[in-house]
Amino acid sequence: MRAMSSRERVRGLSLIELMIAMVIGLVLLLGLMQVFAASRTASRLSEGLARVQENGRFAMDFLQRDLRMAGHFGCVNDQSHNVQSPGSMHTTFDAGGHPALDFMQSIQGFEAADTKPGDPLTLSATPSTGGIEYTPALPTEYAAALTNRVDGSDIVALRFLVPDGVPVTVVGGTDDKPVFNFDSSRWAVLQSGVEAPGLFGVADCLTATMFQASAVSGSAGTVTFESAPNNTGSFTSLYTPGQAMLYRAESVVYYIGYDATTKQSSLYRVRFSAKPGEALAAGTPEALVEGVRNMQLLYGQDRSLSAASPPTGYIDRQGTAADVDASITPAADAWRRVGSVQLGLVLESPDPSAAAQANADAALTAMGVTFTAPTDGRFRTVYQTTIAVRNRLYGN
Repeated sequence: MRAMSSRERVRGLSLIELMIAMVIGLVLLLGLMQVFAASRTASRLSEGLARVQENGRFAMDFLQRDLRMAGHFGCVNDQSHNVQSPGSMHTTFDAGGHPALDFMQSIQGFEAADTKPGDPLTLSATPSTGGIEYTPALPTEYAAALTNRVDGSDIVALRFLVPDGVPVTVVGGTDDKPVFNFDSSRWAVLQSGVEAPGLFGVADCLTATMFQASAVSGSAGTVTFESAPNNTGSFTSLYTPGQAMLYRAESVVYYIGYDATTKQSSLYRVRFSAKPGEALAAGTPEALVEGVRNMQLLYGQDRSLSAASPPTGYIDRQGTAADVDASITPAADAWRRVGSVQLGLVLESPDPSAAAQANADAALTAMGVTFTAPTDGRFRTVYQTTIAVRNRLYGN
């Protein structure tokens, strides 16, 4: 037999074998990259969907909580106070003054132009802000405070007494300039998250009066009514210790705003308040929930729109804020007959995901408005609900 040479014993790969190995490795690498990309996209879509669902629940909770409080003015709601003759709901604020102090109108909506049911609305990748008309017209005081409001989204203003109050233990001062005493250990109940509240309401089962305090002492448990920047009148009703309750008065506006820094649209809230003895001021806009792109609202009115008749409790007409405002004169009476609110929110994921475009053909419709979404890779969906204004159910 022929002996094997040293060259044959150390023979390596040929160029063809090396190329085949490289091709196989490249195919495997491409496969791994496809698996990684698909997993990454699925993860981003799953995260975006989870964020949208979470934000949707939070946004609904914020709006439902305060919308349900519309009409709350002690143990008797504003409807019942106003159908009496003479009315038993009073305020010391200027009737033609700042709209945030119009507590005779517990709820008022503002319909963005061209967003009634049946209208199409195109959502741009970067929302335009502050340049659209509303019906009824947005008061200048609100427009100045809501500078980042997103065009094409509705706005709602709410005014009411907060749910929890404290019993009035002593009424001092004079009949027209009373001093209300309460248990100082319950001062935190009146504050309810506001550092220095100055707007209050006192109510029993006969009357209710909204006013600004000239001085408040949490440690002594006193709220004093005298002259203050927002008071133009005096007390006309007498309140009895043990029967009257003292509440903090709340005036807030909900809208959709855009933050150019974070490039996110969110559900915003502006609180209008006045410290004791000081002028009314709009608080800093609070971004409550990110990823809320649009809000549409419809209002349900009572069957009876006559201010001289008690509400029937039957909500048989639904309309936009423009419809409510034009239903009867004065418009304040029309808003007092609102007993339900239909709410539609368009939510979007904070980050783009290519897989989200799988839902691009799905219709986005909220309260009859059909939205055309931009192809920016964000996942979008709609949440809708009907909210009963519980203080106005059955005209109680």
